[in-house]
Amino acid sequence: MNPKVIVAFDLGTTGNRVMAFTRDGTVAAKSYYEFPQIFPQAGWVEHDPQAILKTALQALQDVAGIVGPENIESIGITNQRETSILWDKKTGQPVYNAIVWQDRRTEKMCRHLAVHKELIKQKTGLFLDPYFSATKIAWVINQVPEVKEKIARGEIIFGTPDTWLLWNLTGGKEHATDPSNASRTLLFDITQMRFEPELLRIFDVPAAILPEVKDSDAVFGVLDKKFIGREIPIAGILGDQQAALLAQCGWDEDRAKVTYGTGIFAMANTLGELRHSERLVSTVAWKIGGVVNYALEGSIFIGGAALQWLRDGMKIIEKASDSEQLAASLQDNEGIYFVPALQGLGAPYWDPQARGMIIGLTRKTTRANIARAALEAMAFQVREVVDEMQRSRQLKMAVLRVDGGAAANNFLLQFQADIARIAIERTTMNETTALGAAGVSGLSAKFWSQEEFKKIVSEDRVFKPQLEEKIAAEYYLKWQEAVQRSLHWEQ
Repeated sequence: MNPKVIVAFDLGTTGNRVMAFTRDGTVAAKSYYEFPQIFPQAGWVEHDPQAILKTALQALQDVAGIVGPENIESIGITNQRETSILWDKKTGQPVYNAIVWQDRRTEKMCRHLAVHKELIKQKTGLFLDPYFSATKIAWVINQVPEVKEKIARGEIIFGTPDTWLLWNLTGGKEHATDPSNASRTLLFDITQMRFEPELLRIFDVPAAILPEVKDSDAVFGVLDKKFIGREIPIAGILGDQQAALLAQCGWDEDRAKVTYGTGIFAMANTLGELRHSERLVSTVAWKIGGVVNYALEGSIFIGGAALQWLRDGMKIIEKASDSEQLAASLQDNEGIYFVPALQGLGAPYWDPQARGMIIGLTRKTTRANIARAALEAMAFQVREVVDEMQRSRQLKMAVLRVDGGAAANNFLLQFQADIARIAIERTTMNETTALGAAGVSGLSAKFWSQEEFKKIVSEDRVFKPQLEEKIAAEYYLKWQEAVQRSLHWEQ
């Protein structure tokens, strides 16, 4: 007889994963499918919403076939947050492709609205940047034929991927999201916990298209039985980085989590206190048990994507994991620095005009130098964000807990410890976004208590600083000099 499980959807940037977790945190089943990346123009990134849905459903059916639908207690959802989808609620058809969080097409719109940036930061905790959803929504409304007319007739609705999936899983009955996702739209007042009419006017986004915002641990609806033959509660939604925070650090104040994915996302819980930073995002972590927790986040646009670029664009490596051996073959970085501003720079600079740069090249430079510089750049960027977190929170971090694909790279994590001067804990569970989605759903369904859930994640290996502090400081200073040369390049 199969054990009872919580099932989690993890809607990622390059593919969708579904995982089933038993009460002790064991992965009972998992399935993953990639979907195509669409690049219509330089700086534009899109996904086909139907491909997102199809791969998610296929993964669910795979997992249900292994664990048995009768053993699924509840379903949680986590997702790539700021990615924006508008669709016709009568036909269920998207009016345009999903515009992905990485997309930069609305830079000019953001510059035009810059007079409102202080108000936006005060109310939303976010920067006025193409990264977030509002200008993506406005672009679709203004650029796609007939959308305005359909909105006037009440036929169009908006959602991030969690909302799109929920609407489809419930047969079009539920149009909702949670505060962690709503807080990434540039339209949500994180102190009032509502979509703000003044922000809707600034971006010219109609309130009628927006989803209902429910608590993160709410029961959002019921899975239509046509999918796996049984109705199951969909209880719990979180944005992907908030889900990883829940799994990695939960309610701990002296830790931060770092996810090394396509981008890099560092996040620290500030509990019930909303802390502001001029260089980081203040965001909703979650609303669980009726209590709002806030977080500080540093969103770094290019992390593992730099290794993908070295592999696919430059053909310097055959696979991302090759970077570890190449980097470790060198005694030091030989003065070579890579600023991976391939789509502008996110935290802590927020400069969409920054452009990528490799500096320090000589005739002696090899692909090992470039691979090492790409890994070091990931660690340097995290150090900048962690320093800002500690200043804003007025609290010294004891540990960084790390996950994501690049967390398997021992060179990266050792260099991260050396540069950040802090212990790095790699956990046994690498898929922490999925675990966090399962966690919020399991808490909602009383599958776990908070204390039981916190015990699931354990450490795999701890990396402590080994590099001489003076040398680390010299590296970091040179990195900062390199960044200054890359800023404001594209005017």
